[in-house]
Amino acid sequence: METLIPIINRLQEVFLTVGAEIIQLPQIVVVGSQSSGKSSVLESLVGRDFLPRGSGIVTRRPLVLQLVNVPSLEERRKQDNGIKAEEWGTFLHSKNQIFTDFNEIRKEIEDETDRNTDNKGISPEPIYLKIYSPNVLSLTLVDLPGITKVPVGDQPEDIETQVQEMIVSYISNPNSLILCVSPANSDLATSDALKLAREVDPDGHRTLLVVSKLDLMDAGTDALEVLLGRVIPVRLGIIGVVNRSQHDLNTQKSLTDSCKDEQAFLQRYYPSLASRCGSRYLARTLSRLLMHHIRDCLPELKTRVTVLAAQYQSRLNSYGQPVEDHSATLLQIVTKFATDYCSTIEGTARHIQTSELCGGARICYIFHETFGRTLQSIDPLGGLTELDILTAIRNATGPRPALFVPEVSFELLVKKQIKRLEEPSMRCVELVHEELQRIIQHCSAYSTQELLRFPKLHDSIVEVVTSLLRKRLPITNEMVHNLVAIELAYINTKHPDFTDAAQVSASVNSQQAEAGDGGKRWKNEKMPSEEKGPVPGFGSPTKAVNLLDTAVPVSRKLSTREQRDCEVIQRLIKCYFLIVRKSIQDSVPKTVMHFLVNFVKENLQSELVGQLYKQRLLQELLIESQETAQQRTEVAQMLEALKKASNIISEIRETHLW
Repeated sequence: METLIPIINRLQEVFLTVGAEIIQLPQIVVVGSQSSGKSSVLESLVGRDFLPRGSGIVTRRPLVLQLVNVPSLEERRKQDNGIKAEEWGTFLHSKNQIFTDFNEIRKEIEDETDRNTDNKGISPEPIYLKIYSPNVLSLTLVDLPGITKVPVGDQPEDIETQVQEMIVSYISNPNSLILCVSPANSDLATSDALKLAREVDPDGHRTLLVVSKLDLMDAGTDALEVLLGRVIPVRLGIIGVVNRSQHDLNTQKSLTDSCKDEQAFLQRYYPSLASRCGSRYLARTLSRLLMHHIRDCLPELKTRVTVLAAQYQSRLNSYGQPVEDHSATLLQIVTKFATDYCSTIEGTARHIQTSELCGGARICYIFHETFGRTLQSIDPLGGLTELDILTAIRNATGPRPALFVPEVSFELLVKKQIKRLEEPSMRCVELVHEELQRIIQHCSAYSTQELLRFPKLHDSIVEVVTSLLRKRLPITNEMVHNLVAIELAYINTKHPDFTDAAQVSASVNSQQAEAGDGGKRWKNEKMPSEEKGPVPGFGSPTKAVNLLDTAVPVSRKLSTREQRDCEVIQRLIKCYFLIVRKSIQDSVPKTVMHFLVNFVKENLQSELVGQLYKQRLLQELLIESQETAQQRTEVAQMLEALKKASNIISEIRETHLW
C-alpha cells in the first residue's frame, strides 16, 4: 500500500501538465484560522523551515505540497544516481530548477505568490511544490489561506468570503481528507475550520482534528477532555501537537530539537496520550489515513478515467485529422453536404426532427395543406355582385337588346375570377423556396464536424446553394404565372366537365317555372318595370335628362329575366372556375417540383463542385478555424493525459490494495 501515495502524486503531475482538474484526486486539505499554527504543523511534517511567515495572511495562494520519501544520500551515492543532496525541492512553474536551500524555497513561494496576487489579495491559482527527503513520509497536502474575519491594510473588503469560498471548493472534493487545525487556547466550539468541515462532511468520515499550541494554555487548564473527544467528537481522531514559539523561531531552533521538546512536554503533561499525540504520530496517521482513503477511492477513480478517456476519444474523432489531401477532403465534404440536402428533401436523412416539419415533409404540407386549403377557400363568385354580372351582359350586347346571354360576358367574368388564383400560386412557390433555404441551415446544423471545421468552406457552400435557388426562383415563378395565363388564354367551354350553357339555361327556366309563372310572364307579358315606368337611373324619353349626370344605382330589384340571366352566368362561372381551380391545384405543385425542387436536387452537387473545386480556392477554403484547431490540441493533450493516468492506475495490482 505504500506505493499508492506516489501513484496519486504521479497522477496529479499528469493532469497538471494539461492544466485541468477533471479528476478529483485524493489529497489532504489543511484548514485553519489565521495564526492557528497551520504552517508550524506542515513544517513539522517536513522537518524543515520553508514556509513564509509574518503578520496577517501570509499564505495567499493554495500550496499543493507533495512529500516524497527517497533513499538517503549515501544509498543514492552507492547507486550512482540522483541529486547530490540529502533533501531538495522543485516547483511545477520552474521544473528544471532544483532547490537544495529551503530558504530559497521560502523566497520562491513568496515571489510566486506576488506574481499572481495584488498587494494582500488572494488567488485561487495553486503553487505546486514537491519536496524529496529521506526524513518524510509520502503525503500530498494542500495548505490554504487562513480563515480571517476583518480585512487588514490593502486587503479587499470581501476577503472573508473569498477565503471561505476557496476553502469550500477544495474540501467539497469527496476524495479529499480534511485536516482541521485549531489552537488549544481557544474554544473548540467556535472553531471556523470545524464549522466549514461539518458543512461539507456532516458525518465526519473525512475530517481529522489537530489541536495545536498545547503549551500555550492557561495555567491550571489542559486539553485532555478535548483530545479524548469528549468536547467535540471527531471520527478520524484528534491529535495534539506543540508548535514552536516565536522565541524558537527567532533563535532558529531546529525542528529536531523541537520534536524532542514536544515529546518531553507530552510525557510530562499528557502521559496517557503521549503515544497518540505529537508531530511524528501525526505524520504516520496522515500517511495511513491517506493510503486507506486512496484504496477506497481507487475503483471509482479508475472507472472515471476510463469513461473520460472514451469521451475524449470520441470528441477527438469528431474534430477529424489535419488536412493532408485538400482535393479529396473538399470533394468528400461537398458530396456529404449534397447527399444530406437531398436526403432531407426525400425524408431519408439520419437526423429527423421531431419538433417540427422540415424538408420534404414541409414541402408536402405547403402543397396539400397551405396551398390546397387556400385555393379551396376562394369563393368562385367572390367579388361579383348580380349588378356586376348584369352590367357585363349589357356591355357585351352593345346597343342591341340581347335575346340570349352573350358568351363574351361569361368569358370576361370567368377570367376575372381565374386571375384570383395567381396570387396563392405565386405564394406557394415562395414558401417552397423559403423551405429549401431552411434546409441549408438544417444540414449545416446536423452536418459533420468536417464541415464545421472550415468556416470559409461552410459559408461558400451556403452561398452557392443560395445562389442556385435564387436563379431558379424567377424561372419557376414565370412557369407558374404561365399556368394561370394559359387558363386565361382560352376558355374551353367544350371541356368534358363543363356543363353546357343550354342545359344550365333550361335548368334555371324549369326552377323558375316551378316557383311561379315568372317564365310565362317573361314570354308574353311586360316586365313589372315596364308597367311601373322607367327603371330608376336610366331616365325617361319624355323628359330632358342628361344621362351622363345621372348616377347608376348601386343596387335595385332585378326583373325575372335579369335574375335568370345572372343565375345562368353564375352557374357557368362557378362550374368553369372549379375546373380551373382543380387544374391549378394539381399543376402548380408539379411545376414547382420540376423547375425548382428536382432541379436543385439533380444539379446541387455538380454546381458545388463546379464553383468550389478549383485549385486556387482549395487552400483558402480548407483553412481550419482557430477555435477548432485549439480544441483539437486541447482534447488530444487531455486524451494523452488520461491514457497515461490509465497506465499508471493499471500498475496497481490487487495485492497492493490490501
